[in-house]
Amino acid sequence: MIEYHVEGGFPIKGTIHASGNKNAALPCIAACLLTPEPVVLHNIPEIEDTRVMIEVLKSLGVSAEHVKKNTWRITCDNIQKTEIPPELSRKIRGSILFAGPLAARCGKAVMSPPGGDVIGRRRVDTHFLALQELGVRISANGQFVFTANKLAGADIFLDEASVTATENALMAAALAEGTTIITNAASEPHVQDLCRMLNCMGANITGIGSNILTINGVSQLHGCEFTIGPDFMEIGSFIGLAAATKGSITITGIRPQDLRPIKPAFTKLGIHWDVDGDTVTVPVGQAMQVDTDIGGMTPKIDDSPWPGFPADLTSVMTVVATQVTGTVLIFEKMFESRMFFVDKLIGMGARITLCDPHRAVVSGPCILHGDELVSPDIRAGMALLIAALSAQGDSVIRNVYQIERGYEELVERLQSLGAHITRRDA
Repeated sequence: MIEYHVEGGFPIKGTIHASGNKNAALPCIAACLLTPEPVVLHNIPEIEDTRVMIEVLKSLGVSAEHVKKNTWRITCDNIQKTEIPPELSRKIRGSILFAGPLAARCGKAVMSPPGGDVIGRRRVDTHFLALQELGVRISANGQFVFTANKLAGADIFLDEASVTATENALMAAALAEGTTIITNAASEPHVQDLCRMLNCMGANITGIGSNILTINGVSQLHGCEFTIGPDFMEIGSFIGLAAATKGSITITGIRPQDLRPIKPAFTKLGIHWDVDGDTVTVPVGQAMQVDTDIGGMTPKIDDSPWPGFPADLTSVMTVVATQVTGTVLIFEKMFESRMFFVDKLIGMGARITLCDPHRAVVSGPCILHGDELVSPDIRAGMALLIAALSAQGDSVIRNVYQIERGYEELVERLQSLGAHITRRDA
């Protein structure tokens, strides 16, 4: 068991390069199943979630070669199995992404219910409904079994703008006969990356970046070489870390348009940054003052589907708000268990009122004190790490496996920025 030992109170300073987008890498890895030809994927983050996805491919008989750091060559010319080992399926939420491509290419997929972060009820109903519209038959009795003889295009309206359901439908529709229209589709940058990769493979997808996607099915897809985009969730986390520790940071390899939806929330907390090409810099000396709404009303930071503020950054914003002068309401609408981690922040000295499972009122600035912490999920784990680095005194963070599922070489990169953190055996 690995744990982090953190000495807080030291502002970070320095330059790092953005990692590849975890949430784009997972569906792009699964999409390799759609063609027998080799696919080369660049900028794949070296994290636990991508390692598990590669292990799933290998368990199906697929050739996956680690060409060099962050680059994989995947060849699915000889898929020997269509059943995902239960122990792998339960490790990550992304395992559900194999349903669409396996059903489209092989006519069958079998898997246990997916695992991943415990942040509330995470429905798979939308996946089922979308795939059924395309002609996939589904049974769920302890495990999920997807079967299909021939997929046909359909006019699909998703009952929620689910990212992974949109991705599953996209991958299946790419090889379906006829035209598929997905309305209320998710449009996050990682969904856009998958669309671009599929088009590089010979798919015909239009409407990329909108909530209406049109897929003209093709009989077969070919190999390609594709580069995963930068992880704006990681970038947002490091921006929050710089502000909370009263430090500064420069992040290279960004896509400026991906940061537009998160900028208003940081602005409400008196935090700004400068963009120059593919580089963002958070300078020292931030205002760190809540910008109240008209009439002096308490402002709200709330999440919504893209291009709204991403739910995965609400945990980070909660910690940052403890270091800002003023009061703000954090409203996490999507997952009813995500905000429960604030109990740990309160124990560290934060002034937070948890109104209900979705809303927390944060008043700052607060002097946080080191504590013994446990990471409940990827994003709350990163938020607690930011709190520990901002606090006075020492902290120990356990269950860091959860954090490392989403952040590449985190300890080494933090150390390069001057953070006092070590990774040790418990």
